[in-house]
Amino acid sequence: MTNKYEEFKTYLKKIGSGEFTGKSLTREETKSAVKLMLKEEASAAQIGGFMIAHRIRRPIPEELAGMIDAYIELGPKIQSPSNQCQPIFFGMPFDGRKKTAPIYPLTTLLLLTQKQPVILHGGSRMPVKYGVTHNELFQALGINLTGLSIEQLQSFFNHNNLALIHQPDHFPLAENLIPYRDQIGKRPPLASMELIWTCHQGSHLHISGYVHSPTEERHWKTLELMGEQNVITIKGLEGGIDLSISRSSTIGQYKNQHGTRTVFHPKDYECSGKDVEWSDITEWKKFALQALNGEGPLIKALEWNTGIYFFYAGISSDIKEGINKAKEVINSGFALKHLEKLINWRQQNINS
Repeated sequence: MTNKYEEFKTYLKKIGSGEFTGKSLTREETKSAVKLMLKEEASAAQIGGFMIAHRIRRPIPEELAGMIDAYIELGPKIQSPSNQCQPIFFGMPFDGRKKTAPIYPLTTLLLLTQKQPVILHGGSRMPVKYGVTHNELFQALGINLTGLSIEQLQSFFNHNNLALIHQPDHFPLAENLIPYRDQIGKRPPLASMELIWTCHQGSHLHISGYVHSPTEERHWKTLELMGEQNVITIKGLEGGIDLSISRSSTIGQYKNQHGTRTVFHPKDYECSGKDVEWSDITEWKKFALQALNGEGPLIKALEWNTGIYFFYAGISSDIKEGINKAKEVINSGFALKHLEKLINWRQQNINS
C-alpha cells in the first residue's frame, strides 16, 4: 500500500504545486490516479486533496478523458442488441434536482413509445445537492429501476429499450467517493465527468447538460478524445437535459471537430410558460400523471421537451412536427399504456 501512496503523491504534487509550477496530468496519469481513488488505494487525505486541487485548477479535456477511461475500465457496461436502434444517452448531475420539476422521466416515456432506446446514469441522494433522483421519480410513476444486477439490467434494456445505471447497484467502487463530496462541501471535477461518462458500448446519441459555458467547450473536446461521433449539449435546467419553457434554450451540436449552437425559443412554438417549481414527490407524481393525460401544469414543458428530442433523435423532421407528434402520443394514451407495459414486464420477469 505504501507504494500506492507514493505513486498517488506524484500525481498530487503535479496538480497541487501552485499557479506557476503546477502542471496538468496526462490522460494516462489521470486514469491511474482515479483508479487508485476508486479502489481506495490512496489515503483519505490524498483523495480529498486531489479533489480540491483539481477543482481549483479545473481539469483539462485530457484529464477528463482519463477519468472516463478509469470509469470505463472499472465500471459497468451494457450493449445494444443487434435489433435495437441507436440509443440516446442522457447525462445529468448525479446529485439530482431540487429547484424545478423534472420533465425527463416523461420525455423518456414518450421516446420509448417510438422505439427509441434511452440510457440514464444516477445514484441515490448524494452531496452536495441531495436532490431528487432518477429512481425516485420513476418509482413515483410505478416502476422500480433499481435492485437489478447488471445482467438483469441488460435483459431489461434488451426487451424494453430503457436502462438506468444505478451506482449503488452497478458501481460500488464509485460509491466509495461519495463521502468526500460531503466533507469538502463542493462538487469535485468527477461530477463534471459524470455528466459525460457513459457505460454504453457502441454508437449512441450522446446528450448531456451543463450550467457554465466553459464546461460545454471542455466537454466537446473531451468527447472528441473519447471518439464520440454524435454529441448534443444542453444548457438545461439545473445543469440537466430538461429545457426551460420560461426562457430560450441553447443547444450545441459537436461533429467532426466542429461545434454549432442553436437557440430555441418556446414562444415561437406556442410552448412558453412558467417552469414548475419542485415541491415534493407526491405533488410531482400528481403533475406527471396529469401531463401523461394531456393536462396539468407540466404539459407544455413535456410537449416542448419531447418535440425537441423527437427532432434530434430523427423521429420527426422538425421541432413543430415533433411537438405535434408528442401531442398525438399523449392524447392517444399511448404513453400511459407504455408505462403500464414497463411495470408489468418488471413484475413478471424480475420480481417473480
